[in-house]
Amino acid sequence: MSVKVQIPLPLRGPTGGLSEVEARGSNIREVIDDLVASYPDIRERLFMGDEELNRFVSIFVQGQDVRLLEGLETTVKEGDLITILPLAAGG
Repeated sequence: MSVKVQIPLPLRGPTGGLSEVEARGSNIREVIDDLVASYPDIRERLFMGDEELNRFVSIFVQGQDVRLLEGLETTVKEGDLITILPLAAGG
C-alpha cells in the first residue's frame, strides 16, 4: 500500500529537494525501507547504526508520534500521511 511521506527541508538533499514522496509498506519499518531503497542517502540521517531510529528524528503517522505507538512496527494504511521531523538540539 502507498503512503505519503513528508520530507522536511533539512532532509531534502537525498530526495533531490522533494518535500513529499510516496513509499510503500504496511508498517513504518517497511515504509522507511522503501524510502531508503529510493533515496539511499537518507538512511544515515534517520538511523543511528543499523536499526535504531536517530533520537533526534521523530516520525509521525497521521499526527501521532510512532514512539508512543508501536515504534517502527506501527501499522500504516493506504493514504496515511507520514511526517518525518528532525528535532533541534542545543543550548
